[in-house]
This record gives sequence, structure tokens and C-alpha cells, in this order.
Amino acid sequence: MAKSTKTATIPSLRVEPELRAAAESVLERGETLSAFVENALKKQVQYRKTQAEFIARGLASLAEAEKTGVYYTSDEVLGELKEMLEAKRAKKHDS
Repeated sequence: MAKSTKTATIPSLRVEPELRAAAESVLERGETLSAFVENALKKQVQYRKTQAEFIARGLASLAEAEKTGVYYTSDEVLGELKEMLEAKRAKKHDS
């Protein structure tokens, strides 16, 4: 699907003066309030997509465990994650 070159607007956002002042106080040099709001919106959209994908994977994992009867304890999972981390660290150290 080709990306449209047209832009769209987001509805106006009315906020308390204190919130606007707080947002303006953290702007980086040359950054506009509009750019800040757009960036925050993009990050929130990505966060929610990631969160939904995480929940979907968890529910799929639960369904698989219920289907197969195979469950793992937290100690087993953490042990496997620790091994994976140690392997990555060793690989990084060897490079």
C-alpha cells in the first residue's frame, strides 16, 4: 500500500494552562509544541500496539498451555532467560 502524501489534522486539544506551561518547559531547542505533541502521539500509538501484541502473545501462550497441559514455572522461565542473557554477553565479549 502506497503511503499518502496528504496530511490530516488532529482535533484541537484544550488543556489547563499549567499543563501547557509544563510541556513548553521541556521542549528541546528548536522544537515546537506541535512537534512535541505529534511525537508523543506517535509514541503512545506504538506503545499501545506493542501492548496489544504482548497481550495477544500471552493469551496464545495460555491457550497452548491449556491445550497441551504443559506449563512452566517462573523459575524455569527466568532460568532460561538468564541463560540466554549470559550467552549474548559471552558472544558480545568474544567479538
